[in-house]
Amino acid sequence: MVKRFIIAILLLGLVGGGLVGFNLFRDQMITQIFANMPRQPATVSTIEAKPVEWTPTIEAIGTVNAAQGVELTVETAGVVKEIAFAPNTQVAAGDVLLRLDDVVQKADVEAARTQADLERSSLLRAQDLTRRGVTTNVSLDQTQAAARAAEAQLARAVAMLEQRQLSAPFAGTIGLPRVDLGQYVAPGTIVATLQDISTMRVDFSLPEQELPNLSIGQRIEVRIEGLDETFPGALTGIDPRVDPASRLVALRGSIDNAMGKLTPGQFVRIRVVLPSEAGVIALPQTTVSTSLYGDYVYVVRPSEADAAQLELRQVFVRLGRRSGGVLEIVEGVAPGDQVVTAGQNRLSNGQPATVDNSVNPAASATGDAVTGGDE
Repeated sequence: MVKRFIIAILLLGLVGGGLVGFNLFRDQMITQIFANMPRQPATVSTIEAKPVEWTPTIEAIGTVNAAQGVELTVETAGVVKEIAFAPNTQVAAGDVLLRLDDVVQKADVEAARTQADLERSSLLRAQDLTRRGVTTNVSLDQTQAAARAAEAQLARAVAMLEQRQLSAPFAGTIGLPRVDLGQYVAPGTIVATLQDISTMRVDFSLPEQELPNLSIGQRIEVRIEGLDETFPGALTGIDPRVDPASRLVALRGSIDNAMGKLTPGQFVRIRVVLPSEAGVIALPQTTVSTSLYGDYVYVVRPSEADAAQLELRQVFVRLGRRSGGVLEIVEGVAPGDQVVTAGQNRLSNGQPATVDNSVNPAASATGDAVTGGDE
């Protein structure tokens, strides 16, 4: 019985040892196969790192408004008798836009004009009689005062008549009428909006740290979401006070709107263009990857084992400023390095590489973004 038990233990040990040995042998052979297997080269597109002219910008968001824009209101109460404008049309300064009923005011003007004419005639007679010594200077003074009072009453009547009509204070585009014929309106009732959209202004804010970089007359660029066009302008106003709650400074720029593509109230993106700098190394944003250890790029360099072969090297970089889709490389990349532009997630350090730049949109995008600042 004991012999059988010992034999069973020995057989079990032999079987277990055989299985362990086989697994160790298998793992060793797999490791050798992968170790001796040649690494497949990766086909990549590259861009040469070289010093360029960098045009830094400060980006912000803002709102476009007309250079001149008002809500037109009436000064006095009355019934609308005439609406003399059509929506969305150009009007000149001084054009009559709306008239209220003015029958009573016209009658008052005629009465005041008649009284003024009478007082002027009386003044002329009094002056003639005074020259001949028929009347006294006191009587002449009273006649002169009456004439001046009549002129003042006439001016007042004319002013009251002019208040019965609404005129354009400046040339611009008139909006929708907000009153109807026959409607009774009170003082302050908004009739329409008038906007001079030939020149627009853009209002935006920037952090107080950017104040040293700002100056009146500085070039700005404005873009509308969904429209691939940039509108150039200039910085025309810097608020001398920083908002203590937000730590932002209010700014204003002027933009030419000759084509009429900008509309008051639109949301826009603004770039404040700073002076250009030479000798800056900049790369497309697609060349840079981020990991827990920092930002890095892949550089194509000759292999250390065979100079005729190319291989990939992972290089950690320190980034600087950003302009659109381009990043400033402060440290890590030297002029002349060939940097991989895309597909870094499938690459590894030391992997053989084959360069194919037949399709490489990042190469042309870099120059446009660095010199022009377009996103």
